[in-house]
Amino acid sequence: MITSLQDTTKLANGIQMPWFGLGVFKVEEGPELVNAIKFAIKQGYRSIDTAAIYENEEGVGQAIREGIKETGISREELFITSKVWNSDLGYESTIAAYDASLKKLGLDYLDLYLIHWPVEGKFKEAWRALETLYKEGRVKAIGVSNFQVHHLKELIKDAEINPMVNQVEYHPRLTQKEVQTFCKEHHIQLEAWSPLMQGQLLDHPLLQEIAKSYNKTVAQIILRWDLQNGVVTIPKSTKEQRILANANIFDFELNAEDMERINRLNDNYRVGPDPDNFDF
Repeated sequence: MITSLQDTTKLANGIQMPWFGLGVFKVEEGPELVNAIKFAIKQGYRSIDTAAIYENEEGVGQAIREGIKETGISREELFITSKVWNSDLGYESTIAAYDASLKKLGLDYLDLYLIHWPVEGKFKEAWRALETLYKEGRVKAIGVSNFQVHHLKELIKDAEINPMVNQVEYHPRLTQKEVQTFCKEHHIQLEAWSPLMQGQLLDHPLLQEIAKSYNKTVAQIILRWDLQNGVVTIPKSTKEQRILANANIFDFELNAEDMERINRLNDNYRVGPDPDNFDF
């Protein structure tokens, strides 16, 4: 059982990745972003997930530096993720994008660097760049985001190093069982973005019923369900109360029947773009 914010899963290369973290998708640069991350770090969060396209890496870096200073923890205790955007996919351009992200973040290395979307004809060269960064010791772990099974097969076919993480849209209405099974078979850790379906699941009658029986919120039930399915999760929030509540999921466990009831909600519904049909 995962029992704390500091609990980790071991990636294929032996690196320890926190099961739970803070996402900052679409959070603009400024005090709200910095304060949210610093608050999360003070409450025990150790994983922060950003991306070049979020345009907030400088603020994330500032928050990390201030959070370290104010809490006394070390950089090594944090797990920082960023992602290369579609327009930078390519060998040289991906390495340049990594350098740009590091500069904005003010860090010497990232714990995890991901290819953000599987742009056909481009992601293989980008992956070669990630392999170079990894072999040079400039990044602790490398992976992908939004890759379906056929993308993963295509990548692995020519890769020297398999992805260690695949971050995908994952929530009770989109469980991606085929992707999850493939990742498990190939020692790729699945990670959830939009685990709460951008808030659209909070009024769901079944989830409300289950939440009431555990004396928890619907969000807490979903986030616990993620972890018990072996999925790393990074809910986004800038509200202190929500950041605290999201992390209050380590004092209970969903029983097998309730896990299955939630699993059955899957109807392959996406709130984000389809990885096989996106245009950006």
